[in-house]
Amino acid sequence: MKTSFSRWLGLISVLLGIIAWELIVRVTDLPRFILPSPVDVWVRFLKSLADGSLLLHTGYTLLEITLGLFFGVISATIIGYFLAKSRSLEKILSPYLVASQAVPIVAIAPLLILWFGSGITSKVLICSLIVFFPVLVNTVVGVRAVPPVLYDLMRSVRATRWQILFKLELPASLPVLLGGLRIGATLSVIGAIVGELVDAKNGLGFLLKVGDFQYDTAMVFVAVFMLITLALMLYGIVTLLEKRFLRWQQPAS
Repeated sequence: MKTSFSRWLGLISVLLGIIAWELIVRVTDLPRFILPSPVDVWVRFLKSLADGSLLLHTGYTLLEITLGLFFGVISATIIGYFLAKSRSLEKILSPYLVASQAVPIVAIAPLLILWFGSGITSKVLICSLIVFFPVLVNTVVGVRAVPPVLYDLMRSVRATRWQILFKLELPASLPVLLGGLRIGATLSVIGAIVGELVDAKNGLGFLLKVGDFQYDTAMVFVAVFMLITLALMLYGIVTLLEKRFLRWQQPAS
């Protein structure tokens, strides 16, 4: 009974939040352009869904996120692996990696758009950069956490370098790698929106700017909720991957 009830806690929390939102609107009696009611946002959602604009811009942002996440994770995993295996390489690249994180992506986004144009390339690059560091760090931590005794065991059976990689290092570091992917998946949404807010003619970031300029606050709420939905969807996909590939970590029932 307790387990069954816990499954509904998330939905109950959302419903309570919507009720509290409606109460705040009614009690404060704020104008709609400052704080629209849940009904106003729902109506605006249906309108933008019916004219196709919401799906069009959501699809554009999702494409940026997907490509940025892909290139960011691939590059971070490869570089992170070599950093984990070479202390010298880590010392050489560490100043650049730390410096890249010291500067907020918002500060360099206009420069990247100036260099790579206002098209999808700059948005994907910004998204990849914001995903890169957490995945890189988790890759380094995960690979270095492999117990040395397991390397000795693999060498004792004359395992090749590729066998050690795919049979030992990847499975042993996978929990940490997927943890980094979970963080990167949510950050990728932020990266795409940063690029779109700086300069874009498509995407949910574009809808945010249009809603802001036109005092269409309901549209702003719709775009924000779509971004939350995308982040939750990506987070859920990574969680499913963890359940699929980390079954050996699950306690026996």
